[in-house]
Amino acid sequence: MLELRQTALEILAITDPKTKVDRVKQLFSDYHQQSIALDVSSALNSKDLALPGRPQKPELVPPLTVPKRRMDTVDGRLSLLHSLAHIEFNAMNLALDAIWRFSDMPAQYYEDWLKVAKEEAYHFSLIETHLQSVGVAYGDFPAHNSLWEMVERTSDAVIARMALVPRTMEARGLDAVPAIRDRFKQIKDAKVVEILEVILRDEVGHVLIGNQWFNFLCTKEGLSPTKVYKELARAYRAPVLRGPFNLEARRQAGFTVEELSLLGT
Repeated sequence: MLELRQTALEILAITDPKTKVDRVKQLFSDYHQQSIALDVSSALNSKDLALPGRPQKPELVPPLTVPKRRMDTVDGRLSLLHSLAHIEFNAMNLALDAIWRFSDMPAQYYEDWLKVAKEEAYHFSLIETHLQSVGVAYGDFPAHNSLWEMVERTSDAVIARMALVPRTMEARGLDAVPAIRDRFKQIKDAKVVEILEVILRDEVGHVLIGNQWFNFLCTKEGLSPTKVYKELARAYRAPVLRGPFNLEARRQAGFTVEELSLLGT
């Protein structure tokens, strides 16, 4: 019988986006039909794999050199949507990485991240399908790799990964997506607004999963979540968050009143 974490690792190494999306959907289905086992304790080896598997394009460039995405031009709007597709592709990869890389977590941890992988795959497909409908493909614009760089930095500790990827890097999407959605509302692009509503709804749940597992690990180790988060952010060079913040979405995603009061400090 196939095993969930090993299969997640194999899917992570796939370079073709469509194949990867299809395999993630199949993995989710197979696991919930109990045709895939889960071994939480195995130490998996990725040394012969190039991770994450990604297509040759988009070209990855430093964040400051990514062209400005102006909403008042068609090309700018397409570039913005392309950047969101790139984020969703990386988010699918990071969920797969969270499954295979970290052993000895409760079964629910792996099931949660499998759900995230499936939903991120769906988000990527929504944006990619829309881009293709207007003659653009994923890879047609340059992109940066900040999200995956933080995934790599936190590959040595699951508590650092939970602290600094879902509840730091991905939580920025909770702040940014509403403003982007409202811009597309202004130009009456109902299809894109619909896609962004789906993404925002699901991302609240993804950040909540990160918060729950971060707090689980803090409780297990007898650590103060607020104190250890600051220490991890410093040690792993996490970006300083800058507002405006979507406080309501962050509350729904499991941030405490104390954490919300410290944003940006």
